Amino acid sequence: MMTTDPLEPRAPLVGTVRDTPLLSARIITLIAIIVPPLALLSITGLLWGVAVRPIDLITFAVLYVVCGLGITIGFHRLFSHRAFKTTRTLTALWAILGSMTLQGPVTQWVTDHRKHHALSDKEGDPHSPHHGYGSDWRGVLKGLWHAQVGWLLTTKGLERGKRYGKDLYADPLIRWIDRLYMVWLVLSLAIPFAVGYLVGGGSLALGFECFVWAGLLRVFVFDHLTWSVNSICHMFGRRDFPTGDESRNFWPLALPVFGEAWHNNHHAFPGSARHGLTWRQVDVSWMISRGMERVRLVWDVKVPTAKRQEIRRAAAP
Repeated sequence: MMTTDPLEPRAPLVGTVRDTPLLSARIITLIAIIVPPLALLSITGLLWGVAVRPIDLITFAVLYVVCGLGITIGFHRLFSHRAFKTTRTLTALWAILGSMTLQGPVTQWVTDHRKHHALSDKEGDPHSPHHGYGSDWRGVLKGLWHAQVGWLLTTKGLERGKRYGKDLYADPLIRWIDRLYMVWLVLSLAIPFAVGYLVGGGSLALGFECFVWAGLLRVFVFDHLTWSVNSICHMFGRRDFPTGDESRNFWPLALPVFGEAWHNNHHAFPGSARHGLTWRQVDVSWMISRGMERVRLVWDVKVPTAKRQEIRRAAAP
């Protein structure tokens, strides 16, 4: 009996659309794009060099890490590629933390990402910097712009589960978390305000200060760094494996996006829970996943063997 390779891309899934209207998703995307940059104006005009405290930076760092891992471990490796299995409690936690980055509901994020893999750098890829833009400098800039932010207002959310999300829409827990997406959005911004307010002895001004640094600015920084995987990692860097697209490993991004920038490795082995495949390729998301496996919080973790990697490298034309 033939079996499919768990580390190879999966066939498109066929299902039905049972989620929020596309207009609502677009409004949420606009919030994520437009509102966070206001933090830069606030900091430049009001706070920079005047009002920043250790608690603002600590809250920024903590939320950046825990919510960011919700994207890299949760939305990406768990939900998009089923690179491991975990408990229902952790499934819910990863889904909520990923939602708090303001990158969209779980179902929308995952279906867009699966579509990207199915059509990578070809017609229909939601955020390729290559298809349809030309090879001159104008085409390169247009492609980079589209892959970074342009796609968020044009091609994001067009695939709402018709082909790539049947398993998610069949899961009542995921549907429940999706329906409460605006709650997670508010929570993501309310927590920094509450921390600043409480630590500041009930000061609204200090609550707002922490809200700007650890709320708005944190969302802005993390989202643009992860969107850079779409743009930069399909334009610059090393190609260790033949993949049929332009995915590349770009080491300067690897640490701030917790290992996602080993993007060529990921496209070579989409189902792998590990993206940094050598000891030099730091992959924080994998380190945490491996730690969870050791304490039996996750299982059935998929990683390509050394032999499998050799075979893939040898497949270069």
